[in-house]
Amino acid sequence: MVATTFWETFFLFLVFLPLAMMWGFALIDIFRRDDLGGFSKALWVTCVILVPFFGTLIYLIARPAGATREERRMIDEANRDFVTRYSPDNGVSELSALADLHDRGKLTDSEFATEKARLLGSETAVPA
Repeated sequence: MVATTFWETFFLFLVFLPLAMMWGFALIDIFRRDDLGGFSKALWVTCVILVPFFGTLIYLIARPAGATREERRMIDEANRDFVTRYSPDNGVSELSALADLHDRGKLTDSEFATEKARLLGSETAVPA
């Protein structure tokens, strides 16, 4: 059937095709996964085919990220890189806390120098 009106064409290109592509990608993803057994794959395929919209939506929400072992390794590596890049360095936060305590007068100069040397890994504290 050829779309004869604007609204039929609009519905075809903006609603139906993206839903059909999502359905197809869900089926491809089910077959690519190596963490699902054969019985689980058969159940998901049956669910996605018999109830296309809701079955696909449930599958896309319920599935864990990473279809293959390589993808899961890359996701884990990216997460570790993110944590190491953006987590605060414990030494830096401790030094800033020490400086704040020193500025407020809670630590003497010698206590500040001792703790700073300990945090920086020096064996001897610089006398003030």
